[in-house]
Amino acid sequence: MSLHRLASGVLLPGFHGTTAPDWLLERVADGLGGVVLFGRNVVDDAQVTALSAQLRGVRADVVIGIDEEGGDVTRLDAGGGSEVPGNHALGAADDLGLTRAVAASIGARLAACGVSLNLAPSADLVLTLDDPVIGVRSFGSDPAAAAGHVAAFVEGLQAVGVAACAKHFPGHGASTVDSHAALPVLPRTTAELAAVEFVPFRAAVAAGVRSIMTGHLVVPEWGDAPATLNPRAVRVLREELGFTGAVITDGLDMKAVGGDLAEGSVRSLAAGVDALCLGGEPLDDDGLRWLVDSIVAAVESGVLPVERLEEAARRTAALGAPAAAVEAHDPDLGLVAARRALEVRGTLRLSGPPVVVDLAVEPSIAVGDVPWGLGPYLAELVPGTSVVASTSADEIAALAAGRPVVVVTREAHRHAWARELVSTLGTIGLDLVHVETGVPGPDLGAGARVDTHGGARVCLRAAAERIAATL
Repeated sequence: MSLHRLASGVLLPGFHGTTAPDWLLERVADGLGGVVLFGRNVVDDAQVTALSAQLRGVRADVVIGIDEEGGDVTRLDAGGGSEVPGNHALGAADDLGLTRAVAASIGARLAACGVSLNLAPSADLVLTLDDPVIGVRSFGSDPAAAAGHVAAFVEGLQAVGVAACAKHFPGHGASTVDSHAALPVLPRTTAELAAVEFVPFRAAVAAGVRSIMTGHLVVPEWGDAPATLNPRAVRVLREELGFTGAVITDGLDMKAVGGDLAEGSVRSLAAGVDALCLGGEPLDDDGLRWLVDSIVAAVESGVLPVERLEEAARRTAALGAPAAAVEAHDPDLGLVAARRALEVRGTLRLSGPPVVVDLAVEPSIAVGDVPWGLGPYLAELVPGTSVVASTSADEIAALAAGRPVVVVTREAHRHAWARELVSTLGTIGLDLVHVETGVPGPDLGAGARVDTHGGARVCLRAAAERIAATL
């Protein structure tokens, strides 16, 4: 096989559009490893199915990947919110059979759409409430409990033929920096990682996970390079955790990697990584040609052994086998799971139609612009509900005029203004319900508290149902 075809075979770029441009189809024919689909590539399932058919019509074993974690991180449902709750809600429900079934439902839907690789589940733990990027994408804080759910998710997804990808090794949960924006240095020793963060990844490996994604995370004992570019990180994954499948980079265009994209591509391959995820910033034909030529030049100059490139291309190609369509998708299962994940504290009882205040905050880059907010769901169930946009306690109290107030947050503990507003509302005599859709933080003094453990459409719907039922 030519060096150019081998170099193409390790690339998983993103692109613009809801159909495959001609240049991309030509690249697939010439050996491009595959693509990663984002919300910008999705209209609905039928359109994704047609897009996959376009790509597979050129080469049947092309890798078609997507970030369909469920919950807050969704691509298929980016326009309306996910039909299934995310990891934290599944962890709160704490039923491994339910987690396995939800993953199988996601997988069956992806398989029907022609997707062969799902960049999920997140095997990260919640180790600090200051983490800005993982949060409800994690199954929780307890390594052993999270490990059980990671394994169940992997099993459910792969049982229907879609490759799972446990991420972000060595574990993002102790970081207070979003690697989309900067380079996190983990305040962890190798011994701490082995005892805590590695536990869910070991479970994924034992469950037969077909791929693992490296995080752009520095472990000081491993040197200054982030795991994605660090041979020691890959050796730990291979030798200590016993992983034999494909290692995939997190997005190489993220700011944590920095520098030249071609340099990062060569360094990650030399470190032992197999597939290069390039999806965040879409590439065009010229950009792909530049990367392929750069990888070929690295082989020809002796910087990258050809045997390493051959191995990487072989492992990447193994993720392209199309899954057979199976009858495991259950569009009603997600709401059942979201209801089971709800946790209520205090006395939840509405005295009449409420005023709903959705305190929207900027979502992480991983989540993107997915609809969020309880107001529309509660207004549908309780006639007379008012939805207001205000961050003034006095104004909210005046608008309520004695009616109950439902204030909705997304990790209020990370946003001082939201935390202070909820606390103030709780001290001025309002009939107040606080709905938290992120990782639950401290009690802020509301009369009742509902934790949804996620901001997915089904989590918001489940909360609205629970609140409405108290009238």
